[in-house]
This record gives sequence, C-alpha cells and structure tokens, in this order.
Amino acid sequence: QVQLVESGGGLVQAGGSLRLSCAASGIIRSINAMGWYLQAPGNQRELVARITSGGSTIYTDTAKGRFTISRDNAKNTVYLQMNSLKPEDTAVYYCNADITTWTTRTRDYWGQGTQVTVSA
Repeated sequence: QVQLVESGGGLVQAGGSLRLSCAASGIIRSINAMGWYLQAPGNQRELVARITSGGSTIYTDTAKGRFTISRDNAKNTVYLQMNSLKPEDTAVYYCNADITTWTTRTRDYWGQGTQVTVSA
C-alpha cells in the first residue's frame, strides 16, 4: 500500500557531503512527520532529524549544524543534506514517515535503508 524508497547513500571521504532522498508512494491521504534515523553496526536505531508537515524541525546534537532535513510535500519526499561528514556518521540511514492512507489509520512506515560510509 505504501512504500518509502531511499536513495543517495554511498561512500564519501571525511569532510564530504551526501544528500539522501526518500520518496513515499502509494494510496496516501496525508503525511505528517517525516524523519531520518541511523543504525550503526551493533547499535540500536536512533533519530537523526525529523520534520513536521508544516516544516518544523528537530535535530540531535550530532546532526545540528552539519545536517539539514527538508521536505517537498508535493512530491511526498524528504531529504537529508549531510555536510562535514565524519567516519562516525557511518551507518545505515532509514527514512520514517507517519502516513494516513485512504484505507488505514495513521501509522509508521520505514524505508529499506541506505548505507552511508565515511572514510577517514
């Protein structure tokens, strides 16, 4: 019914930049908050940044000043611009969205994840 498809991950040197994208598709009625999470090997999934439908944002301390979350509501897409990347940013990054469809109540959806690897 609903799919979140991420793109934009890859290998980058420390200090470099990447832009992640996540597009939601399906029988979507509305999308509330969207966000990005990361999961490093052996660790739990944790929040990076989140954005409401109105554009209000929150960032973790790690992301503040380096990452920028944005969204295009017309395209049901959320972005994460990551600058000044560090090796410790290496992780699988997951897109998350609170979506209401025409047949179901609002619930969480997750993308499949995209690998970000930052070399020293």
